[in-house]
Amino acid sequence: MGSDDTLLVVIRLMNRLKKEGVVLDYAIFGAMAVMKYTEAFNTKDLDILISIKPQPIIVLGPIYDELTKLGYQWQGQHIVVENFPVEFMVADELELEAMANANFITVGGLKTKVLGPEYLVALAVRANRPKDRYKVVLLLTEYKIDKHKLENILDRYKLRDKFERLYTWSENLKE
Repeated sequence: MGSDDTLLVVIRLMNRLKKEGVVLDYAIFGAMAVMKYTEAFNTKDLDILISIKPQPIIVLGPIYDELTKLGYQWQGQHIVVENFPVEFMVADELELEAMANANFITVGGLKTKVLGPEYLVALAVRANRPKDRYKVVLLLTEYKIDKHKLENILDRYKLRDKFERLYTWSENLKE
């Protein structure tokens, strides 16, 4: 990522947006979350999963308005914070569950949430882009994934067949 300072700025912003009710909850996911459990690798942005008040149409205007007021600029789907692109994604059912079960971490004295490795695997299997397949391999080989928890998630969200077509169960899985 750009720097630890940039991550702290984003966490402060997200904690503020949550406190003010602009978002109900948030968690770090994507490559930055994967790096919590594996070796570092190159990433071009920070992905933030958010939950908002249920609406017939997803409206991110309040988030955009707040961040624009603070002087941050939008470039495509990203908002640029301290020269680093941040992407917001509104959580669906699987992602809401992942956020509810996310791990709390402290970064520079600030509390935040990062999705757990089993949910990161499930989300990457579902997306199935080359970079997501790389994340799955890293998580399966570098972190002790809870096999029963992962199987449960994959089964409930109908992802097990896809997972088993693409990957072999790693020796690194806890029974």
